[in-house]
Amino acid sequence: MLRHVDVAVLRDCVSRLLVECNYTIPADVLQALRDAAAREESPLGRRTLEQLVRNYEVAAAERLPVCQDSGLAVVMLDVGQDVHWTGGSLQEAIYEGIREGTRSGYLRWSVTGDPTRLLKTAGGDTPGVIHVDIVPGTDVRLTVASKGFGAENMSALKMFVPADGVAAIKEFVLETVDRAGANACPPIIVGVGVGGTFETAALLAKKAVLRPIDVRHSRTDLRGLEGELLEAVNRLGIGAQGLGGLVTALAVNIEVFPTHIAGLPVAVNLGCHSMRRMSAVL
Repeated sequence: MLRHVDVAVLRDCVSRLLVECNYTIPADVLQALRDAAAREESPLGRRTLEQLVRNYEVAAAERLPVCQDSGLAVVMLDVGQDVHWTGGSLQEAIYEGIREGTRSGYLRWSVTGDPTRLLKTAGGDTPGVIHVDIVPGTDVRLTVASKGFGAENMSALKMFVPADGVAAIKEFVLETVDRAGANACPPIIVGVGVGGTFETAALLAKKAVLRPIDVRHSRTDLRGLEGELLEAVNRLGIGAQGLGGLVTALAVNIEVFPTHIAGLPVAVNLGCHSMRRMSAVL
């Protein structure tokens, strides 16, 4: 049965989620930071983690953005195939929701125009990045994320060959995190995408970094690899804000997709300790 949804509903939801995710970090991330502070052995690292937790508590209580870098809005949509959008353009509704949320939430206008020309803020014309998956049913599930560029800039993608195997994936993840150091605002969330084509791996990594960190992969081998990589990343000793310690990452999340017999695309998308994301179902 066909379900009609006015794009204004989506617009308003995007606006609300954008503000809320910038004021209140996800509960799973906040709890992970509290747990990290409790087990951190470095006095400086522990104190830093405690300050991060306090910052998020104050932001939520006083309705303030958790960070000055309100990032670039990423909107992930799972749209039921029996949904029919009415009332205008889906893309423009999302863009307007981002503009309204940025204004009403007093968020920084961080998005530029054409990056090949002189950098100029978009001001009142802020777009976002939209990804749409068509799924069965009549529901619309969306996740809005504010992706800060301290972590985004330290992300990476590499095209391996099948003979390189899992060992190459492990090495690439560790190299990427080590190179990022303090720039990615640790403790970080590490999203790893493996398979598909060049762009598929990057999108898988984005989906992985946005997955709740208390949700492990359903496949036993990948769940084990996530745990192994988390331990290896934390052995790097980068620590909270790069000041050293046991906790460099809160989670490593992996997503995979079939690929060509001659390929092994791998992408690593890093998320900072705030990992601003919020979801809703229309």
